Amino acid sequence: MDALALAAASALVSVLATEGWQDGRRAVVALWRRARPEQAPAVEADLDEARTELLAAREAGDEQAEEALVVEWRQRLRRLAAADPEAARELRRIVDEELTPLLPPAGRGITVDQNATVSGIGSVNQAGRDIRISRG
Repeated sequence: MDALALAAASALVSVLATEGWQDGRRAVVALWRRARPEQAPAVEADLDEARTELLAAREAGDEQAEEALVVEWRQRLRRLAAADPEAARELRRIVDEELTPLLPPAGRGITVDQNATVSGIGSVNQAGRDIRISRG
């Protein structure tokens, strides 16, 4: 759930700095309207405020402010998705179908988290894409 929330928050914050920011905001507010309608107006206002903060931070070169926005929205999105499985499915769809297409091509990369534990004489091979292993 946290990986989904992080991907959604990162995409959302990035979209807020683009010309398509209103489409991204609309998609996220619609999610809130379905899951927690009483919070939707506040979320819409918070996204407008986040955009203002983000643009000011980027102009000032303040990466920490941008990272703080990602953390804030990750927490909010994680709580929403954790409380409602349907909201989690809808959030995945929003990331894939609505937020990601709004990102500039360089921002459309895929994040892959990999974890492995080996004990004894075992080995692990992990790759985000192609892998070739030759032993001989």
